[in-house]
Amino acid sequence: MIRRIRLAFMGATLAIAALAAPAMAQQTTIEVVGTGDGLDVLRALASAFNAQKQSAEIQVPPSIGSGGGIAAVGSGKSVLGRVARKLTDSEAASGLVYKPIAMLPSAIFINSNANVKSITAKQLADIFNGKITNWKDVGGADLRVRVVRREDADSTLTVLRASMPGWKDLAITDKSKMAMTTQEAIATVREVPGAIGFGPYSKDLENGLTVLQIDGHHPVDDRYPSSVTLALIYSKDTVTPEAKTFVEFCETRKARDIIASLGSVSVQR
Repeated sequence: MIRRIRLAFMGATLAIAALAAPAMAQQTTIEVVGTGDGLDVLRALASAFNAQKQSAEIQVPPSIGSGGGIAAVGSGKSVLGRVARKLTDSEAASGLVYKPIAMLPSAIFINSNANVKSITAKQLADIFNGKITNWKDVGGADLRVRVVRREDADSTLTVLRASMPGWKDLAITDKSKMAMTTQEAIATVREVPGAIGFGPYSKDLENGLTVLQIDGHHPVDDRYPSSVTLALIYSKDTVTPEAKTFVEFCETRKARDIIASLGSVSVQR
């Protein structure tokens, strides 16, 4: 009799588990792949979205670049991507949809032991082209300048060339170190005495680094000239309802508040 009761109990337990399994499996994981710009912004948005217990969990993996995100979404390998540049005409014609969510000011940041807080746009150009090689020449420590640059197609570099005085045709010194992602550039500048680099502004940069004022203007000032647009992308052919829910969340008031709290500017009004 006891054996029968145990078997019946086990059967009921298995039945309940079988019924529960489909419900648990309904939540899908969506990775938003692409640029390293605005990584902290998107991860904060994903965390807030996931806290609402939606039918999908959003994850923001390390950078594969804007081009990598476009390729992944265009080929159907990923449902959502993130980019820090506009789509080309051919990319838009292929069915990709571009949804801008935030303006990220382009920041110039240095290892804090250089002991400099503000320089002119002319001095900035001369540092990156190799004419200024010691921080004492701009009022800082007697320390060698070590330039950290990005590849020519980098979104922040593109914006700097378009907007920062003296950068349009600037030849960056060949003694610079190449960083392949924004996160690598930040880590290198944090670790190397005298190092200087650039990337999208976030408040986290102020922890352990000095974000330079250029001509007296901080990246969050209205008169600071350089910024890059962070956007989500998806394909009309492969986007899912869950993915669209996250895109819509990024346009809400709550998302705007999160973006502002990190030092960026929402493009939604």
